[in-house]
Amino acid sequence: MNLETTYLGLPLRNPVVASAGPLSQTVADIEALADGGVGAIVVYSLFEEQLRREAERLTEIEAQFENVFLEATSFFPDVPLDHDPSHEYLRLIEQAAKSIDVPLIASLNGVSVGSWIETAAKLQDAGADAIELNIYFVPGDITTTGAQVEQRHLEIVAAVKEAVTVPVAVKLSPYFSSIGHMCVQLDQAGADGLVLFNRFLQPDIDVDRMTVESGVTLSRPGEAKLPRTWIAILRDQVEASLAATTGVDTAEDVIKYILAGADVVMTTSALIRHGADHAATLIDGLEGWLVTHGISLEKARGLLAVPKETAADAYERAGYVDALQKAKATYGSLA
Repeated sequence: MNLETTYLGLPLRNPVVASAGPLSQTVADIEALADGGVGAIVVYSLFEEQLRREAERLTEIEAQFENVFLEATSFFPDVPLDHDPSHEYLRLIEQAAKSIDVPLIASLNGVSVGSWIETAAKLQDAGADAIELNIYFVPGDITTTGAQVEQRHLEIVAAVKEAVTVPVAVKLSPYFSSIGHMCVQLDQAGADGLVLFNRFLQPDIDVDRMTVESGVTLSRPGEAKLPRTWIAILRDQVEASLAATTGVDTAEDVIKYILAGADVVMTTSALIRHGADHAATLIDGLEGWLVTHGISLEKARGLLAVPKETAADAYERAGYVDALQKAKATYGSLA
């Protein structure tokens, strides 16, 4: 069974992709993911805040020595720039791109238009096959309007697209007043791919210590329903590639996303739980299902997407009403 596909215009040997996360911090990690069988790898994110602090540090050093005579250049301190986040990240991209035979996608995480965007061009030069923009913006300022949030996303995408020639994907959260319209706008703004969705990492409260605790939990299959719904809606509405992420643990989860219309299915949680070679289990499961049902990958993709001519809002409303009716019949009255 041929599982070859494309994502962002890049040829992939299969549609299972390692998403950005802690499993891609070294060249050896990235090689292990490639050897595990994935079709592409998204490297862990480089954050806008890291790049901003790095720039501020260099500015402070320059200010300290701005009055030193030009002839006295030996007085300048030996600054270990190689240990700054961007240098380490660029070196990782450069080395890993040469050591694997699948597309390597760099990830930039930011929330504003600024000089950090220039790093996208450096990542391209280092060998990244594409850039994934993880725009994780929580508008804590309650005076910020929905239109302002949307415009910020569009400006970041436009700035990065202007800086690079490699494909650019946008990883975004579902928390917009109209996520479908936001996706269409990003598509029209030139985004080559949409990664649905980023997880909102909410803090929790420790009632004994009475403190707010941050933390990360691995995603579960139940979380896949929301991105799967929107992928099914957007399948025939945008030109951009659609990447599914969140809630992938088994081959069945991959198959569901493909049926909804995903071009690729990304996972980190499953690979953390089961190891890098779990990718082969996901791929074999997908292939076995396709063989059993006598259908190609391309025929299966989007088979259960919302038809383009269908009124999607009425379609989803009908599903909602049907679900509640089934709940009433199944669980009965509490009286």
